[in-house]
Amino acid sequence: MGILIPLIGFWYQTAMAGSPISGAKDGVAIQGFDTVAYFTEAKAVKGSPRLAHEWAGTVWFFATIENRDAFASQPEKYAPQYGGHCALSVANGKDAKGSGEAWHLHQGVLYLNASNNVQARWLRDVSGNISRADQQWPSIKARLEAE
Repeated sequence: MGILIPLIGFWYQTAMAGSPISGAKDGVAIQGFDTVAYFTEAKAVKGSPRLAHEWAGTVWFFATIENRDAFASQPEKYAPQYGGHCALSVANGKDAKGSGEAWHLHQGVLYLNASNNVQARWLRDVSGNISRADQQWPSIKARLEAE
C-alpha cells in the first residue's frame, strides 16, 4: 500500500501537465463520468477511481471493466469531442467545462455542454455549431496544451 500513494501522486502530476482534456487539472476527465456508458447505456453514469485508465494526459473513470477496456482499445471512438469542453463554448472560441450530465451523441460522436440550458442552445443548430467549433478547437487545444 505504501508504494501506491507515491505512484498515485505521480500519476496525478502526470495527468495535470498540458492536457487539453476538460477536468485534467482537477485530476479526472469529465467529472468522473464513464464516457463509454453514453454509447452503451445511453445515459450518464459515474465511473469509479478503481476502474481508471490514463489517456491523453488525463485519468478517466469507468463503471465497468468492460467499459474501461473498450476505451483503452479505442479511446478516440469514445472520448468526447473538443476534449470534453462545452461544445457550444468551443464554437464561440472559449473552453468552458462540459458537464457529464449535459451530453449529446451526434453521428456517433459525443458532445458535452456546460449545462442543460446551454445544451438546448447547442441543439438549435448542431451542424452549424460543430462547424464553428471545429474551426475554433485547434487554437483552443494548442493553448490548453501549452498551459
